[in-house]
Amino acid sequence: MNITIDSRSIQRTIGEVNTEQLFVHILKSENHYFYPNQNDPLFTTSTISELAIRLATSIKPTDARTFLGNELPGLRLYDTEIAVAGEGTNLSNIPYESPPPTDVLFNERKVAEEKLKERQTSDEDQQPIANPEEKTVFIYQSHSWESFLPLLQGAKNPNDALSSDERVNVVGLGERLAQNLMKNGIGVAHDKTNMTQALHKKGWNTTEAYTLSGTIVDTAVASNNKQLNYFIDLHRDSARKNLTTKTINGKNYARLYFVVGKEHKNYLENLDFAKKLHQELEKHYPGISRGVFLKSKSEGNGVYNQDVSNKAMLIEIGGVDNNLDELENTVDVFSSVFADYYWAENDSKEVNGDE
Repeated sequence: MNITIDSRSIQRTIGEVNTEQLFVHILKSENHYFYPNQNDPLFTTSTISELAIRLATSIKPTDARTFLGNELPGLRLYDTEIAVAGEGTNLSNIPYESPPPTDVLFNERKVAEEKLKERQTSDEDQQPIANPEEKTVFIYQSHSWESFLPLLQGAKNPNDALSSDERVNVVGLGERLAQNLMKNGIGVAHDKTNMTQALHKKGWNTTEAYTLSGTIVDTAVASNNKQLNYFIDLHRDSARKNLTTKTINGKNYARLYFVVGKEHKNYLENLDFAKKLHQELEKHYPGISRGVFLKSKSEGNGVYNQDVSNKAMLIEIGGVDNNLDELENTVDVFSSVFADYYWAENDSKEVNGDE
C-alpha cells in the first residue's frame, strides 16, 4: 500500500493537540514522579491509532466524509465541523456555501408589495427610537442580496431569493435587530451597504464579499473610536422550510444557526460566545437553533472578519422559504436573548471595575 503524508494533514492534526498536556506527558515519560495520575487522556491506544491514521491518510475514523474527501471533487465543501448540534442537525444537513455569480444578482424579482402593505401601515405609527451615543454593537450583511421567496413576486426556485430591496432581504432583518437592541438601551451602528452594487463597482465577484465587508468593519471600528465590541453579520441560509422552521407554543419561527471561522488564532473565544448564545436560545425556545458550526478555508472564507473581536459572529436566520412573520419572530427572540447576555456581561464589568 502506497501511503503519502502531506504537510497540511500533519499541520491540522498536530494543531488539535493541547501543547500543555503534551508537555506534561513528555515529562511523565522521563520522571516517574508525575505518574500518580494514571488517567492521562492525551494518548491512549485508540488515540495513538487514530493519530497515526490521520497523519498517514488524512482520514478521521469518526467522520465518514474523510474516507471520500480526497477522491470526490467538491466534497471538501461539506467538510464543515459541527461544534454544537441543534435539533435534527447531522452530517446529512450541514450548511454549505455556494454564493451566486455576480451577474445573477442583477436578475432579481419584484417585491411582493401586497405582503408588505399591512406591515407598512403599522410601522408608520411607531415613534423613532433613540440610539445611545456610545455604539458598542455593529450589524452588517456581507451578502445583503439574500432574500426570501414569499416576499418576491412569482419566486419559486431557491436561486430566485435575491433582492437589493432592504425591506425584503437580510438588511431589513438587521434593521429590526438594531431597533430592538436600541429599545434595550444598547448603542448600535448598522451598515446597510448594497453589496451587489459595491462589488460590481469594484469589478469583484461574490466570493470577495467578505473582503469587502472587512473594509466596512475596519472603517466602522475606526470611526467609533474602537468602542465597538460586538459584531453581527446577518445571513439567510439556502435550506428549505422543513429544516429552517420551528413551531414553538403554536408560533412559527425561522430557525437560526451560528458560523465560527477557525482560520485565526482567537477563534475559540468566538466559539465560546456562539455556544453561550445558542444555549440561552435553546433554554427558552427549544429547537430554534440549528447549532454552531466551525468552518476553515476549505469550506468557506474561514475567518468571516471575526478576527476583529472575540465577540464577533455570523448568524444565518431562516431559509429561502421563510415568511416575514417567522423571520421577525426569530429576530425578536434573538434580540431579547442577546440583550440579556449583553447587560449581564457589561453590568458585571462595571461591578468589577473592568474597562
